[in-house]
Amino acid sequence: MEYKNIIIREALTQDIKQIQVVRNAVKENTLSNPALVSDADCEEFINVRGKGWVCEIDGTITGFSIVDMKDKNIWALFLHPDFEKRGIGRRLHDVMMDWYFSQTRENVWLGTAPGTRAETFYRMSGWKEVGTHGKGEIKFEMDFDTWMRLKAENV
Repeated sequence: MEYKNIIIREALTQDIKQIQVVRNAVKENTLSNPALVSDADCEEFINVRGKGWVCEIDGTITGFSIVDMKDKNIWALFLHPDFEKRGIGRRLHDVMMDWYFSQTRENVWLGTAPGTRAETFYRMSGWKEVGTHGKGEIKFEMDFDTWMRLKAENV
């Protein structure tokens, strides 16, 4: 299906309810308990600790990304399963990474479950595996120079 009204924009507090719908709809990297990520957590990450972006199609949020400047971490990048494989994740990732590296040159990291499409996405996006995190997640890092080189190669 082709969508005409795809908008990538900064996440707002009023988007949190739809962000939570997307977060709880995912098939991989699911939350063991949805209450672990509260609306207040989302609000803190998009308004205090960092910044977030949403993909909106015809008024509905279909994906989001959030970066945490305090811990230099990608806190979230999720798409509703009905909207996967359309380049939305790439667009959310790239706008988030561009903004992050416009704020700092410090490395940024993330964790994701092994054997997932997310793991493949991050590897193909130039992230470097640096170890493990949490409960067996793969820890990836991206540095400023690598991001700038990748952007130049893809222009």
